[in-house]
This record gives sequence, C-alpha cells and structure tokens, in this order.
Amino acid sequence: MRFVVVTGMSGGGKRTALKMLEDVGFYCVDNLPVPLIEKFVELIIRPGGEISKVALGLDVRADQPFNDAQKVLDQLRENGYLFEILFMDANDTTLIKRYKETRRMHPLSPEGRIAEGVEKERKVLESIKKKADYVIDTSNLLTRELKEELDRIFVLNEEYNSLMVTILSFGFKNGIPADADLVFDVRFLPNPFYIDELKQKTGNDKEVQDYVMSFPEASEFLDKLTDMLDFLIPNYIREGKYQLVIGIGCTGGRHRSVTLANELYGHMKDRGNYGLKLYHRDCGEK
Repeated sequence: MRFVVVTGMSGGGKRTALKMLEDVGFYCVDNLPVPLIEKFVELIIRPGGEISKVALGLDVRADQPFNDAQKVLDQLRENGYLFEILFMDANDTTLIKRYKETRRMHPLSPEGRIAEGVEKERKVLESIKKKADYVIDTSNLLTRELKEELDRIFVLNEEYNSLMVTILSFGFKNGIPADADLVFDVRFLPNPFYIDELKQKTGNDKEVQDYVMSFPEASEFLDKLTDMLDFLIPNYIREGKYQLVIGIGCTGGRHRSVTLANELYGHMKDRGNYGLKLYHRDCGEK
C-alpha cells in the first residue's frame, strides 16, 4: 500500500496534483473532516483490500484548525501507519496572482487582503512543510512539467530531491531576471549578431551553436560552470533549497546565452536526481 498525504499552500497546485495522481491509479480523497481521517485510513489500509495506492488531500480551512490534522497524522505514524507527504508550494507573488485571476478569496482572509491570508497560511503550514518527503514549487512549472515531476516520484519511483533547477537564458538589455539565484554573463564571447547569416537566427539553430562553441573560451566556461554547479547543487539540496534559477545572459538574449543555456542543460540533464528545466526568456522560443 502506498499512502500519500497531499497538502500545501492554497493555490499551489494541490488539486491539480491529486487529479494527476488519480490518473496514474491512486484512489484520491480530498478535504475529509479531520475527525474522519483516522477512521478512513484504518478502513482503506486494512489487509486484503483491493486499493493499493491512496492519496489524501489536506488543506487549510477556516472552519477547522490545521493543527488538529497534523496531530492526527502524528498519531497515525505512532500507530505504525506509513505514509509520504507531498507539499505543493509557490512563491507569494504567484499565489496572489493566481487568486486574483480566479477571483477567489483566501480561506484565512475572506474579508481581507490576499497577501495577509498567504502570510498566515505559511505560518500554519511551516511545520508540515518541514516534515514533507517531497516539496514541489509550481511557481514556474507548466502543467506538463508538474506531471513529469509527479511521474518521477510516484510512477517511475526514482530517487527524488525537491530541488527544481531552472536554466534561464536572457538578454541584459531587457533586465536581469528578478528570480535568478545565480547570474552568468557570456558577453565575453564574440557576438553572432554581427554576422549577417546568423543575425536572424538564435542559439537554438545549429549554425549559431557551432559558431559560439567554436571558441575555446565557450567550452572552458562551460566546464568551469558545470564543475561549480556539481559542487553547489548537493549542498543546496542538503540545506533544503527548493528552487534554483541559473541565469545566463548576453546582450539581447538570442544567440550566446541561448547556446550556452542549451549546452549546460545537455550537460546537467543526466547528472542528478533533481528537477531540471530550460527556458529562453528573450529569444521568442522555449
């Protein structure tokens, strides 16, 4: 029996995650009253049952203290029940934007500001987030990328760390990405923009890639960057970091940065058990 508790911030993607788990064979139940949780678990996990995978959704609601739900989970563990906790999260800016788009009120601030509700909810969920087996930050995740992450954990059963690494190419003329944790400037390389046959192409085109990577400095930069990230990422994972955005910038964000971002992605995609995605902000292509 695989038993997963799905919880997290309101607007973080909990219900989407439950639907995706249901699609891969989980029996999903959402928003059970707290007094019924223990009885439900006892019934569903009894020996000889036909159900082998269960997901239980828990969230913060104004009508019952979340602490009561946490106490029930602690009691279940003490009674020998095994379960995993999946925590769905997103940054405050994203959560507020999602609430505004849906015109919903936050359950902890029904008559106040959404930001106040988000702040209260973070404090309430702080304890269970620390206990979570998996934390998925959906701030920058596409729906298909979330499905890939859930499949890695619950279908492929791969060893999983909650760090999501985003490699992001950009152009300095359009501003440094506000969410970048690490920023690298590749404007030291010759610019394909000044070569007529390459000007209208991007770093996603082989001609541009061959030109940029023909300079030994490009390969040396890539080797040094990969070596540094091989050192940093395990330490970030150990410290509980959930998101790492690596920005690679050139002047316009179309040629050099895109090429190096693609190369870095190719070097990193099979190197660790963390989530990895690639995004080109300013070249008009993903």
